[in-house]
Amino acid sequence: MPWLSLLLTVPLAAAAIILLLPKDQHRTVKVVALLASSTGLLLSLWLYLGYDRQTAGFQYVEKHNWISSLNINYHVGADGISLPMVILTTFIFVCAVLASWGQTKRVKEYFLLVSVLEAAVLGVFTSLDLFLFFLFWELELIPMYFLIGIWGSDRREYAAMKFIIYTMSGSAFMVAGFLAMYFLAPTPTFDMVELAKAGFAPGVQVMLFVLLFLGFGVKLPVFPFHTWLPDAHVEAPAPVSMILAGVLLKMGGYGLIRINAGLLPEGLKVFMPALAVLAVVNVVYGAYVAMGQKDLKTMIAMSSVSHMGFVLLPIAAMTPLALNGAVLEMFAHGTVSGLLFFLIGLLYDRAHTRQISELEGGLVAQIPKIGTAFVVASLASLGLPGMSQFIAEFLVFLGSFPVLKIPATIATLGIVFTAGYMLWMVRRVFYGPINPRWSHLTDMAHTYEYIPLVILVGLTVFVGVYPAFITGWSNPSLMALIQ
Repeated sequence: MPWLSLLLTVPLAAAAIILLLPKDQHRTVKVVALLASSTGLLLSLWLYLGYDRQTAGFQYVEKHNWISSLNINYHVGADGISLPMVILTTFIFVCAVLASWGQTKRVKEYFLLVSVLEAAVLGVFTSLDLFLFFLFWELELIPMYFLIGIWGSDRREYAAMKFIIYTMSGSAFMVAGFLAMYFLAPTPTFDMVELAKAGFAPGVQVMLFVLLFLGFGVKLPVFPFHTWLPDAHVEAPAPVSMILAGVLLKMGGYGLIRINAGLLPEGLKVFMPALAVLAVVNVVYGAYVAMGQKDLKTMIAMSSVSHMGFVLLPIAAMTPLALNGAVLEMFAHGTVSGLLFFLIGLLYDRAHTRQISELEGGLVAQIPKIGTAFVVASLASLGLPGMSQFIAEFLVFLGSFPVLKIPATIATLGIVFTAGYMLWMVRRVFYGPINPRWSHLTDMAHTYEYIPLVILVGLTVFVGVYPAFITGWSNPSLMALIQ
């Protein structure tokens, strides 16, 4: 059974069905999008149940000749690195569709783009041919550009254009690296499995590493290529921010692990010290800047920059514990950041502001469910034991410290800063003196609000208590990559 092809086809089929539906059938459009995303989630869980954890290689592999003259194949597969990202993607898209249930503006186009976006992201995480990988990578940019540019806030056109300029610029370096690998391989090919055996000269690997790092570093994002992210988050609607922080940033980390580290080991050796420095800058700078933000979305956006440093640091260390922490951090941050942006959206729909100074006023007394969930998400973000990001960052530090003592020590400042700004925000917004201005606010009342909350909080706690849900898959594949 071609399970991965079916997984990619379901959201594309939903997009085709939505395209054929009349514009005024809003509920039908939403139901189709929800059924497709839910089917994708069930398929990803089925892949999990059937996955052989003792095998380091790719499973569910499909390979079909596509463009014979260029040796390009439709080649997909999943291993312990990509499968957690597939499951994260399907969970986040189900939650994002539900969070968009109240959407009234151009409903047909909105959910069509969301469905195409899901197919593109899943394609990135399952592609084993660089040509196919790049097609899905570029396909993801189109719906995200329109989702920000049409359904965003006041400065949506600026944010959408900045997003597309940054990411397309990174893609230009990436495609140059892919083409160089194709022509420099003993037999011209885009196949990742074959390229891993190509044995490029060390000097060539250094050049290729730089080109690909520029592409993936923009998406992660790595300082100083991060400035598109706060604008995109602030202007995007909350469900789109959930997708952006929950899944799209992970494409950069996945690319660095799968392609930079997996295919270019000699290049990685040369740049390990530089990666360690950039990781520390990401962690500390991102957290420090987040401390000074006045807008809730900007604060969480900068915290994402900080937390992605915990994905980059293990790549510089290249130890099994650290890399397992990186994969776990990508999954954990996806659920926690998705939860935070979901809650910010609920709060904004009611208060029509995201300014911390304006929201200040004991909101937990007025909206206890949203307030309590916000506290839980904030504690998860700062790394409370029992939550997923705690164990992820613990593994990152445990695996990185033996080989990167100074960078790992400095990076711990990021945890201190994160605790500072998250607790400061929670105290001001939810536990200050009660402000009569917000006496009209209503708490959660709809099923489509409760379900994403339960899913994301449940995953955050479940992975925090049972991290083997992720590391049980990832460890064999990461050990093979390190070897």
